[in-house]
Amino acid sequence: MLTRKRKVRIETERMSLRLPQQGDYHAWTGLRAESREFLKPWEPIWADDHLARRAFTNRVYWAQRAVGNGSALPLFLIRRDDQALLGAITLDNIRRGPSQAGMLGYWIGERFARHGYMREAIKAVVHYSFTQLDLSRIEAACLPENQASRGVLESCGFKYEGVAQSYLQINGRWRNHVLYANLRTDRRGRTEIGPA
Repeated sequence: MLTRKRKVRIETERMSLRLPQQGDYHAWTGLRAESREFLKPWEPIWADDHLARRAFTNRVYWAQRAVGNGSALPLFLIRRDDQALLGAITLDNIRRGPSQAGMLGYWIGERFARHGYMREAIKAVVHYSFTQLDLSRIEAACLPENQASRGVLESCGFKYEGVAQSYLQINGRWRNHVLYANLRTDRRGRTEIGPA
């Protein structure tokens, strides 16, 4: 279980994954703004104040509370060599007890896509989740046509489990999502990918 005093930092080959900080506002809002059209097909409609300083401040406070109470692990991807913000990854809806599971979500800025950063981040967060948080199952969902997201999940050991009907409202419409999971002790072997 995470505690309020604990600073979460996960180091990968090229990045530091850490909690968002107030000083990240300009980098975050700049990257989100320049990547808006790239992200729009895959995300819920942004609130009118999505890029506002107050909304970002609330995001930082939520991240601190979520880590403190063990319900989520929201991390920014910071490239180590130049401290550039690349995107974010969140292990959310962490469930304890018999479940020991969490739900993975992520986004990356358009100019940083397809360079292996998200694969590196997902592998690191999954490893941390299994070894440090003692989770047993990490879940993820994406739109069926999001081949980039499906590919990165599969390359990180996630296996296709099915389709959730009207799972999330994306870009203003309720959309079906394909469901994936990565298990700490996975004996399933390779699974066939279902229909897109």
